Amino acid sequence: MITKITGKLLSVADDVALLRFGAFEFEVFIPEFARRQLQHRLGDEISLHTIDYLEGNPMQGRMTPRLIGFLSEVEREFFELFCSVDGVGVKKALRAMVRPVRDVATAIEEQDAKTLASLPGVGPATAERVIAKLRRKVPKFALLVARDEPFETPEEHDLVKETFQVLRQLGHSEAESRRLLDAALAAKKKYADVQSLLQAIYQAAAGKKSGPA
Repeated sequence: MITKITGKLLSVADDVALLRFGAFEFEVFIPEFARRQLQHRLGDEISLHTIDYLEGNPMQGRMTPRLIGFLSEVEREFFELFCSVDGVGVKKALRAMVRPVRDVATAIEEQDAKTLASLPGVGPATAERVIAKLRRKVPKFALLVARDEPFETPEEHDLVKETFQVLRQLGHSEAESRRLLDAALAAKKKYADVQSLLQAIYQAAAGKKSGPA
């Protein structure tokens, strides 16, 4: 079992980080909250605490080894706990982890089903199962120290989420929408509403197009 990888961060794209260690390159799946923390560390040596699992259909003999990585052992522990809920599993948990662990754990501890149901792929029924099984097991995760991320408060998270949905409605792909948001949020400015954030996004995109070739 591979539990930790240390290497040079070569790229971060959507839900995958590529690390080089010696002559080897490792593809590691990462949750969205980890991607935001890693996107500005290209070229750095980093360590990821990993979970390995087999993906595929065992009946057909098509099983592919996969790695999922986290920046701390505590985050990995929480992910494994989240996966233990009936109806969740590795893929759904990976997709759902768009918020920092401390935020998800706080929602579970406070029995905030609405916040949990808003996570991608979760929904009301799964949110209730998560609360029922985990609410007594998550207090320590809710006390995690905040990392440096593009947004911290629930209000800022909702603003980013709404803007992401608008970008998708405007025809941008999921990956392109993330890149546009990341570029605007890198300035670490405060935005009052979706319109002001969209304006900053397109100003940043226009600036890149008009820059030197």
